[in-house]
Amino acid sequence: MSLSINGYSCSSIHFTGILGSGMSALAQYARWMGLSVSGSDRMLDSPDTEPIRSGLKAVGCRLFPQDGSGINQSVQAVCISTAIEESNPEIAAARAFNIPIIHRSDLLASFVSSRKTIAVAGTSGKSTVTAMIFEFLSHCGKSPSLISGANLLRLQSDGLIGNAFFGNSDFLVIEADESDGSLVKYSPFISVILNISKDHKPVPEVLGMFSKLVSQSKVSVINADDNGLSAIEADLRFSLHKEADLFPSEIKFLPRSSSMVCGTTLYTLPLPGEHNLSNCAAALSVCRYLGCQENDLSEAVSSYKGVARRFSILPTDGGVFIVDDFAHNPEKIKAAIKASRGISGRLSVIYQPHGFGPTRFLKDEYVEVFGSQLTANDTLYLLPIYYAGGTAKKDISSADIIEALGDVPFKAIAPESRQELLDHLKSVRSGECILLMGARDPSLSPFARQIASLFGGVTDQTE
Repeated sequence: MSLSINGYSCSSIHFTGILGSGMSALAQYARWMGLSVSGSDRMLDSPDTEPIRSGLKAVGCRLFPQDGSGINQSVQAVCISTAIEESNPEIAAARAFNIPIIHRSDLLASFVSSRKTIAVAGTSGKSTVTAMIFEFLSHCGKSPSLISGANLLRLQSDGLIGNAFFGNSDFLVIEADESDGSLVKYSPFISVILNISKDHKPVPEVLGMFSKLVSQSKVSVINADDNGLSAIEADLRFSLHKEADLFPSEIKFLPRSSSMVCGTTLYTLPLPGEHNLSNCAAALSVCRYLGCQENDLSEAVSSYKGVARRFSILPTDGGVFIVDDFAHNPEKIKAAIKASRGISGRLSVIYQPHGFGPTRFLKDEYVEVFGSQLTANDTLYLLPIYYAGGTAKKDISSADIIEALGDVPFKAIAPESRQELLDHLKSVRSGECILLMGARDPSLSPFARQIASLFGGVTDQTE
């Protein structure tokens, strides 16, 4: 089996940074297509990456240290992400063997062009909507494939890593990421635009990318509730609050779930929060367009299993609720805090910023969202900025954000270590909620369970 990437045919790919969420998904999909796959990662020996390593090995991927030793003349392409710097030894090894170096988006673009692809874009909610579309289509017998940046709990329960799947139909559901501008390379069958806000790039630049993606798609599905997207041409619009191609006549929010009535059909989603109901509306718009029946979709919504670290609730024996969430930009943080209010009126909010550049870019927005969303009952903890390696200008810290908050009614603390944070959290009482947020760091979910151990561990009983 060979694959054409930018006009170059290859049957053997080496992934630099293969344990990353996006890269591991591409690697699995390439293996299922019949390509030979190898890869390396700086976190190859970390206990936090063991499930990913095992999953990749199970599908036939060969893993190496990130020192160039995995690259030889049998490799026909080296796949990198924007995070891989020129100084990486695998860049030198690829050039020594005259092996083409391809960006992960070029590989994904080749997968997109080979299938009837649904590409999900937006500042927030991409992983959740990608998962919903995949699960709903699967439930309706459409047998889609998947390439995602997050792990679906349903696929994990089947023994997979969870961020990729190879189905029997032409449908492929992917995340179209705007963080490095690469989504403009895709020409999908359906593009879904969820929302727009400041995250990796200025809003006008992202709006231009979204518009280009839509222009390269056969069908576009747009969120009518986000005024920032009103200028983008849409074939279908969905909404929770105004008339659109899909909009509910009734909505309801509960601490652990949400529901809406569209036409005569009730959809009950086992996730809280308005943002998740909006995500569901986006997924339903796509699936209804692709011929799924209302009754089947209602069952699919009710049985949706969710995505790892997307508002994952861990009840403890001591009555404290831990919420583990991937939120890493101001809008996602706001949505997670609002959803947590349904669990408790007293929150201990923990955020680990990722990357010095992104933290510097979003500092003012972090100050605004924490200042506006937290109350006198709450406590904010900002952990040290997560550093994934490489060159970075380390001229900002979590303490700088705490200082910029100024005089606020809630406690705001920048602990210097996780152990210091754990000492603070011992004062949390039964009925309260601890919200842990952050991205990229594979140790965050194990840390959530470490926090839970302060309160007797995660209980087997759920409400």
